[in-house]
Amino acid sequence: MDLILWRHAEARDAREGEDDLARPLTPRGEKQAQRMADWLNRFLPETTRVIVSPALRTRQTAEALGRKCRVIESLGPGGSADQLLAAARWPDSREPVLVIGHQPTLGQTAAWLMAGAAALEAPVWSVRKGGVWWLRHRERDEGAEVVLVAVRTPDKL
Repeated sequence: MDLILWRHAEARDAREGEDDLARPLTPRGEKQAQRMADWLNRFLPETTRVIVSPALRTRQTAEALGRKCRVIESLGPGGSADQLLAAARWPDSREPVLVIGHQPTLGQTAAWLMAGAAALEAPVWSVRKGGVWWLRHRERDEGAEVVLVAVRTPDKL
């Protein structure tokens, strides 16, 4: 199974009294989202399931992809790696899953999958705004393994 973790692109700071979920992308963030979406669309299979946080900035990031997506409440800010993996049906999903979400959850998920329990003792791994971490679960004779397929940022495509 492929799990693609995509952090929302740059969003403006919250205004006084504004709900964090209502923060939109900046013009720079819109460009970041489009650059990354263009890259992803070159490589993602058509069968990829896209799931997204309810935050406006993540939904706007998803719109750049031009694919159907499903909003999942547990992917919102403050969600956990366990919630993300459950929503993605890791590692059993038959199709690739693209998750558009937030830090620190995306970094925690990548760390847990790549380093296991040791990651819980380390600082949170950073996924840059607009960045993608592409992970793959595969079975081998020796057992299951997680492979890092790609790490991309919208400025380094």
